[in-house]
Amino acid sequence: MIKSMTGFGRGSTDSNQRNFVVEIKTVNHRYCDLNIRMPKSFMPIEDKIRKLILDKVNRGKVDVFITETNYENKKVKAVLDENLADSYVNCLKKIKEKYDIKEELSISLIAKFQDVITLKQEDEDLNKVWDILNTALNEALNMLLDMREKEGMKLKSNVILKCNSIEKYLNSINDMSENLVDEFREKLNLRLKDLMKDYEIDENRIAMEVAIFADKSCIDEEIVRLGSHVVQFKDTLELNEPIGRKLDFILQEMNREANTIASKSTNLQITKLVLNIKNEIEKIREQIQNIE
Repeated sequence: MIKSMTGFGRGSTDSNQRNFVVEIKTVNHRYCDLNIRMPKSFMPIEDKIRKLILDKVNRGKVDVFITETNYENKKVKAVLDENLADSYVNCLKKIKEKYDIKEELSISLIAKFQDVITLKQEDEDLNKVWDILNTALNEALNMLLDMREKEGMKLKSNVILKCNSIEKYLNSINDMSENLVDEFREKLNLRLKDLMKDYEIDENRIAMEVAIFADKSCIDEEIVRLGSHVVQFKDTLELNEPIGRKLDFILQEMNREANTIASKSTNLQITKLVLNIKNEIEKIREQIQNIE
């Protein structure tokens, strides 16, 4: 199913006095650029989070915000750095001896030195954290994917209408192109008769000029190829896979054929129709920039 690259999803879960909120926002991007903002304590499970998201999002700039509210009494303990404390005590003793200081060393003094005693939160079970967080993450992803699919279907409908317009213009060009050579022959004859009233017209030379014109202005192949590209474009819209880059390539080929038709055409009406086709192609190009 066709998907847009723009979307938003939010999920939350509460368990054991803890609340997790996950928000995911995606916008256009040439590749898949995933950025996750979350508490540092969750870094060990970042790979799991990335894998879950990348399994469902193939393209776009993806910003993930994970917040936690913990109402539990966190288990914290004091930790003594014995090596650092020994170093401080030895330094203080040297100072005391060197300067003959009478004051005795105290526990409170040593404890005041930085990093001698630190508070450390006990490690939590990240498997349990993942089980809780996973629920909120999937809820956010499902909302995101649903929004991207709905937006994708709107884009698909809009693009198909423009493809139908291109086919309509192309059919008109095809009808006009059938009479181009006859029109050229008639105009050439009238022009020559007007310029060479008193001279005999060389029919062989006229036939040669008509043949040269027919060869240079023939757009049958371009019309067939452009029509084939439009059909291929529509078929690609039905694929159940990321199709944004493939559509962009097909659109380049469509534009190439339209340019060739315009360069070969000597008919003003055909030129106008080609301009209409190029206008529709440009509108489609703007739309598919947002397709995954």
